[in-house]
Formats: sequence, structure tokens, C-alpha cells
Amino acid sequence: MQVSLPFAGLRVLELASVLAGPQVGQFFAELGAEVLKIEPPAGDVTRTWRVPSDNPESSVSAYFAASNWGKQSRVLDLRQPADQAALHALAASADIMLASYKPGDADKLGVAYESFRAANPRLIYAHLTGYGRASQRVGYDAVLQAETGFMHLNAASPADPPQKMPVALIDLLAAHQLKEGILTALYQREKTGQGALLEVSLFDSALASLANQGATWLTTGHDPAPLGSGHPGIVPYGTVYRAADGQRLVLAVGTDVQFGQLCAVLQRPRWAQEPRFATNPARVRHRELLEELVRDRIAELSGEGLLHELARLGVPAGAVRSVGQALSQPAAQGMLLPSAGAAYPYAGLRTVAFRSSTWSVAGNLSAPPELEG
Repeated sequence: MQVSLPFAGLRVLELASVLAGPQVGQFFAELGAEVLKIEPPAGDVTRTWRVPSDNPESSVSAYFAASNWGKQSRVLDLRQPADQAALHALAASADIMLASYKPGDADKLGVAYESFRAANPRLIYAHLTGYGRASQRVGYDAVLQAETGFMHLNAASPADPPQKMPVALIDLLAAHQLKEGILTALYQREKTGQGALLEVSLFDSALASLANQGATWLTTGHDPAPLGSGHPGIVPYGTVYRAADGQRLVLAVGTDVQFGQLCAVLQRPRWAQEPRFATNPARVRHRELLEELVRDRIAELSGEGLLHELARLGVPAGAVRSVGQALSQPAAQGMLLPSAGAAYPYAGLRTVAFRSSTWSVAGNLSAPPELEG
């Protein structure tokens, strides 16, 4: 028996733009919801965020395509009363509305939560902001990475300049927070019959994701310093090594047993017995010496052979791959959306990474929509 996708019949209106809100919209589309993207006459700004290899004849840029599969698009100029009325008509039967306005702007356009609540008390209105309702600042990912510690921590060392992550990390973290909030509100609505106003800021989402780095400062007063790709409390973990054949690789040795296995593969079993390296706290204290020894030894070995042997023993390690190499792996093919044929001859990337025993994965989705007109 064919089981329908879990959100079949759910109606989502997406007023949000750029990345965080549209990621949430595609998430629901992949799980069966009907998602209508409401765009201003100029379209979502990411339609104009183009790399030189983008198709100049299409209004669908690579950036726009990252988050807009499975949706229909409709242009509404919400500065016009007639288009505001059209949106209100659509909202009367919607389950979820995604918005990403600066505080106060939704009120000016007549599209704040309170303007829909009376006509549709079941509506879940999910509002993304940069810094919360008290701030008029627009939230841009690069600025938030800087302001919340991520760029500082991502430097190669304390002497090197801070580095931004190459994806809009804070937007993606906020998208996950918003999805969690919406799913919680849907569960609550099943019990109460009532919708809700949800508010998520990029700033709060970033702080919530500092995890062990944030806890380090809160519990010890020690401000974590940049370690490049290394880990503050585990060694060797995350550092990039280059083997004799040019293969770049990383280790993620989380236990003393794994370290002993690594030393055996490196043909340096005595390292695991040395007091300086026998335990993880000791390895952390002698980080620089151990990293130098491991780096020099790996530089003498075949990277392919080393990775094969580490995998055989269950020691966490992996090759450093480019984006194209990562997406070309056989194991990655299940995360790709099939192309939409002549209308859009490119594959897409799924936002849903979990699988269920009670519903199938969405097969084909409609291509990211062109802008009307």
C-alpha cells in the first residue's frame, strides 16, 4: 500500500526570503506539503546572487535553487491593498506562514500575525529575525558569525585572521530552530486546536549552537582560542594531514583504544605507552609535540593505504574532499533530488536527511520556480 507523505494536505505560505526561511519551506515540501512562495515583484533577492557560471537566461540562480525545490511561486506587491487582500485570502486556509521581516515591517505591510489570527486561529506563524523583536538590525550571516564567536573560533590560530564558514551556517542553524518550533506547534495544535506565533532569531540560534565552546567559557571562564580545525579537548582530532601521495586526511581519535590502534597502524606502538600520550588529557597537554610527530609520520605513508587500514580497524578517519567529490560519492546519491528534465536539467540537494519506516522518500519534486513575468 502506498503511504502518503506525512505533511500531505498541509498548506504553507512562504513570505520569507534568502536561506533560513526557504530552507524550512523546502523541508515541508519534501515531506508532502503544498508550499506557495510569495515573492515581491523583484523576486527573492537570492535570484540575483549569481556565480559566473549561472545561466543568465534563467531567474533561478544556484543559490536560489538551494532552498526552493517543490514550491510554487506567486508575485504579490504587499505595498498594494489588493495584493494584501489576496494574501489574506490565501492565509485563511493556510496551516503555516513563514516570514522574515525586520521588527515592525510586517505591521507596516499588514501581514503581522495578529492580522491573520482572527480569521484563522489555527495558523502557525513562524517569524525569523536577525536579533529578535527588540532590534531593527537586519541579520546577515557573515555579521552574525562574527558577532557570536564563530569567526573567531574558525581562525587557523590565534595569530591568524578570523574566518567565516563557507556556507551561511547561522541561517541553517536558525532554520533548524524554526523547524523544531513549527513541529512543536503542530503537535500542540493537535491537542488544543490553536495555532501560535513562533519567533526565532539568528542571534539566539547562533548562541544556542556554541555548545561545548560556550560551556567552556561559562564553566571555566576560559575564552576558547582558535585551533584551526583542531579540537580543544581531544587530540588528535580534526587536524588536516597530508600523506606521501598528496592525499589530505583528518583523524577523529576519541578514545585511548583508538589512539593505540592508530599508533599500531602508523608503526609507532610505543607512542601509546608514553606517559605524554597514553591518555587523552595527556595528549591535549602535549598537543603540539604529538601533532608534529603524527604529521611527520603520515607524510611518509600512502594516504589511500592508511585510510583503508584505519577503516578496517574502526579508527575514525576520512579523506578531505571537495564539494564535487563529496556529492559524487555513491553514498551521497540518495541525498540528491532528480533533475526536472528540460525545465530544470540539474539535480537538487535534499533538506530532509532522516528516513522513516512508515513513509517513502519524496521522489521527484517540481523544479525551483522561475519568477513570474
